[in-house]
Amino acid sequence: MQVVEWDEIHQLIKVNPLISWTEQQVWDYIKQHHVPYNKLHDRGYPSIGCEPCTRAIQPGEDVRAGRWWWESPDHRECGLHQKH
Repeated sequence: MQVVEWDEIHQLIKVNPLISWTEQQVWDYIKQHHVPYNKLHDRGYPSIGCEPCTRAIQPGEDVRAGRWWWESPDHRECGLHQKH
């Protein structure tokens, strides 16, 4: 990803202002500025999707391990988001 990207499919510019931030910097900002967030993060869900596609992760697992956990590594889409 880049700070500014062109999305050819949707014909729009996308801006990713937090791209250079670490996860810790994001959480520090959230706490310092009282930004609302999904409380599932506090219960071991660092990556949240739809209910059947998401589970809490175990210590040491990759932060994305709880997404599409039953799928094969080659196909990890729940069907809500179509690839173009």
